[in-house]
Amino acid sequence: MADGRLQTLDRGLAALWILARHPRGLKIAELADALGVHRAIAYRIVATLADHGMTFRLPDNRIILGSGAIALAVHAEGNVRVLGRPIVERLAAQTGATAFLSMAQGSDCVALLSAEPPGQRLSIHYRVGSRSPLDKGAPGLALLAGRPERSDDPEAVKVARRQGYCVTRNELQDGAVGAASPIRMPRAGYPGLELSIGVVALSALDLDRAEAAIRSAAAALSDQLARGAGEAGEAARGPTASGIDPRQG
Repeated sequence: MADGRLQTLDRGLAALWILARHPRGLKIAELADALGVHRAIAYRIVATLADHGMTFRLPDNRIILGSGAIALAVHAEGNVRVLGRPIVERLAAQTGATAFLSMAQGSDCVALLSAEPPGQRLSIHYRVGSRSPLDKGAPGLALLAGRPERSDDPEAVKVARRQGYCVTRNELQDGAVGAASPIRMPRAGYPGLELSIGVVALSALDLDRAEAAIRSAAAALSDQLARGAGEAGEAARGPTASGIDPRQG
């Protein structure tokens, strides 16, 4: 390729991104169409990725992400936890509410981190690993709001996308008020990862104060993730390849 990228690697990485957006899998022909290449080329790309555990062929010949890609995602998730913990803890202290960091996984929203406010005698316990539907509750709606617009988006998602922030009441727990914002993810370093950050409290939540704190936390974590991805890219390139975009190999 004229700009210095490796075309085969570029296509392989593009294939992984496409498969990440299709958790049910794609047939070779469908993947070839999405990549804009001949089926034979798509087949060779998939075969190479499969050799490294990055793809897996289902009995019906659909291709899905393999265990190797999942292992990379686990490492990325671990980095997110390390970077996100102090931000989530600070958010809890600033708002006096339980703060959380959530990720999209299929049709669910999964809690990655949570922190209860210091000095509070009564607060909501948000269990790490707990799941809720993406279309119910502030964490999930914020995740949907962070995605490209769709014609069938619920009104709550449209509002959250316009505002960059959403508030829900009594959706995941009676008496609870939740507020969350999507996190703008860097273009490199965290393929397929979608995050939202917010707080949840039992009715008494200063929404103006919470909104400002949540927006600040979302921006701070986005910045930390971008810096982490940039440092990883610099290390991967080495001192003699500083002019190459780390996303393009």
